[in-house]
Amino acid sequence: MSLLKRINTKASTAENTGFGTNAAAYGGRFLNQDGSANILKKGVGLLEGVSLYHVLLKMPRIKFIVVLFSTYLIINIFFTITYLLVGIHQLSGIIADTWWQKVEHAFFFSCQTFTTVGYGSIYPKGTAANFIACIEAFTGWLGFALAAGLMYGRFSQPKAYLKFTDRTVIAPHKEGKALMFRVAPYKNTVLSDAQARITLALSVEEDGRTVNRFFPLELEIGQVLTLTLSWTIVHPITEKSPLYNFTKEDFEKTKLEILVFISAFDEHFSNTVLARTSYMNHEIVHGARFAPMFYRSENNVHTILDFDRLNAVEEVVLG
Repeated sequence: MSLLKRINTKASTAENTGFGTNAAAYGGRFLNQDGSANILKKGVGLLEGVSLYHVLLKMPRIKFIVVLFSTYLIINIFFTITYLLVGIHQLSGIIADTWWQKVEHAFFFSCQTFTTVGYGSIYPKGTAANFIACIEAFTGWLGFALAAGLMYGRFSQPKAYLKFTDRTVIAPHKEGKALMFRVAPYKNTVLSDAQARITLALSVEEDGRTVNRFFPLELEIGQVLTLTLSWTIVHPITEKSPLYNFTKEDFEKTKLEILVFISAFDEHFSNTVLARTSYMNHEIVHGARFAPMFYRSENNVHTILDFDRLNAVEEVVLG
């Protein structure tokens, strides 16, 4: 039986997903596991096609600090070279016997000027050096203003601090089976009114060409009042599911992707936060269920949410 015939005709399709139906034009997955779109843009310049502000906001914390420090270092090296080119004699107060000592003094003078500290032991006395110092002071003032704005933006940006399992499972559920994955908040935030929506994307042969078809998957529980512990999101594979007639081989051979969208209200930000991810067919485990990831503390006072067990599964027999 062809894949198209295996898709349950009772399942409703989605036409407004924002993804194209021409499967031949798509490469790889629709969404990366971190929620970003798997799209490379062509035909626009680098400066036009990339928002540096958004790149710096989304950059990992350590990398962001390295970029800031590297920028600070490069700017000061540039101005150090500039002072050396106009002549070290235009910086009064430098006492140096070797060329390296002159470079060292020029570099530290640049750092002091860039940060507007200005200790006064070394100061410019020539017109060229004063002009360069004026430009550097302005650059430093502007640079620190931008850095402060980026730091504030990173701290104040609403973000859903949620971790998803790195795979989904097909597990026994009630009298049948269900597709399941898990999500949990990992920060000390309070998320309320959490809602989940998942869509199945399938590449199927239709009238001699490969097309994308999208099916909203009904959830057993699509909304919870508060999200403090882990939430196992369950799609029962019933007669209404497009996956109803799918065998294990169909899951393994079919190009399919499960698109996941989570929204919740974060009381700290007083704003709605969003999280996205997706799962491909090779990220679906048959005959498994998630092991519990929270349990009572030894003193019976707290509930422990153990993220080392986020992806822990147990093998089960499918009926």
